[in-house]
Amino acid sequence: MTFKTLMLAAAMTATSLAASAAWPERPVTLIVPWAAGGGTDAVARILAAGLEKELGKPVNVVNRTGGGGVVGHTEIVNAKPDGYTIGLATAEVTTFYWSNTAPFTYEKLTPLALVNFDSAAFNVASNSPWANLRAALDDIRKQPVGHFKMSGMAAGAAYHLAFAGLLQLEGIDPKSVVVVPSQGAAPGFQELASGGVQIVPSSLPEGKPMIDAGRVKSLAVLSKEKISAFPSVPTVKDAIGKDYEGGTWRGLAAPANLPAEVTARLVEATDKVANSDSYKSFLAERGFGYAFAKGPAFGSFLAEQHKRNGEIMGALGLRLRQ
Repeated sequence: MTFKTLMLAAAMTATSLAASAAWPERPVTLIVPWAAGGGTDAVARILAAGLEKELGKPVNVVNRTGGGGVVGHTEIVNAKPDGYTIGLATAEVTTFYWSNTAPFTYEKLTPLALVNFDSAAFNVASNSPWANLRAALDDIRKQPVGHFKMSGMAAGAAYHLAFAGLLQLEGIDPKSVVVVPSQGAAPGFQELASGGVQIVPSSLPEGKPMIDAGRVKSLAVLSKEKISAFPSVPTVKDAIGKDYEGGTWRGLAAPANLPAEVTARLVEATDKVANSDSYKSFLAERGFGYAFAKGPAFGSFLAEQHKRNGEIMGALGLRLRQ
C-alpha cells in the first residue's frame, strides 16, 4: 500500500469518526406503532423527553398506526440506519412473522433497550354483569364461540396471547372470545364503553382514564403481584386461586446495521433515561411495570420471545409459518 493510499484511508477514517461523533446533528424521529393516548404512546413520550435532554436535540414522537402494529414496525425496519429514525418496538414484533402479517423478524432491528413490561388485565365495562373474574370465566365457558368479543389489539398480539393463556388455564377453548381488531388500547376502550365488545385485556394504566371516569372496571390483573397503583384490582391468584401472568413489553430499537458509534450513544442515553428516578416514578405512579435490558441482553430477550410466541401461536392455530 502506497503512502498516498495510507493517507487517503486515514483521512476517510477520520472523516467517518468525526461524522459519527457529531451525531445527532438534527432532530430524531421516534416512531410509535400504536395510537396516541395508549400505553405505548405514553411510555414513548416520557422516553422522548428524557432522550432530548441526553442527546441535546429534539426527539419527535410520530404515531404510525395500522395493521395491528405492522405499519409502524415496518417503518422502523425500513428506515435509513443512521440513528435519525428509531422506534418503540412492542411485543407484537415477535408475532408478525409467525402470523404471516409481515416478512421480517426481530433480526431486522438493532436492539437498544427493553424499557417496560406491562401485565394484561381483564377489563370490562362498568355496567358488565360480571362481578368478578370467576363469574366471567364461568360465563365464557357456557357460551358458544363468538358470543363474547374483545378488542384493544390485533388477533395474535401480546395481550391476545396473554388472555388466551388464561382461558387455557381454565380449560376453556382459547378461541372462545373473538377479537375485534383495533389500533391500540384507546380505541379498544371506546369500543368497550359503547358496548361493541365485552372485554379489553390491556394493561391497567391504559384503562385508567376510563376506570377513573367510572366507565370501566377491572376484574383482575394477569400478574403474580398486585400493581401498587391499583391496589383494589386482584391478581389471578387472588381471584380464582391460580398463579398466572401475561402481558406485553416495550423496547427502544432502530433499523438493523446501525453504526456502532450511534448504537452506543443511543444505548447510553436510554440507559440514563430508563434508570432515572423521574422515569421510574412515572411508571410507578401510572401502574406501568419496570423492566430494563440493554443492547445484547435485549437482543437475547427478543430471540426468546420470538421462539416462545411461535410455540404459543402454533398451539392456538395462529401460526402460519414454520
